[in-house]
Amino acid sequence: MGHHGWGGRPPASDAEARQRIIDATARCIDRHGVTKTTLSDVAGELGVTRQTVYRHFGRLGDIIGEVAAQGAASFVDLMIAHLQGITDPAEAVVEGIVFCVRTIPTEPRLSLPLQLGDTTAFGRGATTRDTIAYGAQMLRRFPVDWAAAGIEEEDLDGLAEIIMRLLTSLLEHPSDPPQDEARLRAFLTRWLAPALSRPAAPAPGPPARAEV
Repeated sequence: MGHHGWGGRPPASDAEARQRIIDATARCIDRHGVTKTTLSDVAGELGVTRQTVYRHFGRLGDIIGEVAAQGAASFVDLMIAHLQGITDPAEAVVEGIVFCVRTIPTEPRLSLPLQLGDTTAFGRGATTRDTIAYGAQMLRRFPVDWAAAGIEEEDLDGLAEIIMRLLTSLLEHPSDPPQDEARLRAFLTRWLAPALSRPAAPAPGPPARAEV
């Protein structure tokens, strides 16, 4: 790893270099706004060349996606608090998605890729292995008994991926005209909730007739 620049304090690892790039990008965004922040601004903030930044991130949008992802922790806490008292898995997932669609565009960090208009970076970041694993971890915090609903531990990654893909689509491509929350909730309840409800046990049939 090159040791030039970096304000005289070269990073000790690639992971540290990436984090310092992310932190510098966040400072530039706070100063200039996301749409006016450039890769040159980030490089200048760090005292390195653009090529140094490119060695760790291929695009500015990818760095902004990381800034957004690191702002997710406090958002998740808010969502879990919002879901308290909802113990039905289908209702909790529907309400969680509605909360995300309403709240993410207003969150300064989480909405950065949307503000930038870089929907490709937003979608790519939402479906990485790490993001899906984080989504499954988030589902474990929901106030529901997944196993009682027939959703096993190994199912949570798949459920998280479906939710992230659906949420990405809802945020990137909102309805025209926009749906209000009631309509969105009804839409999700009709088409998503049935997949999260344990099917009712079949009614017992008539007793078998004895063979003569």
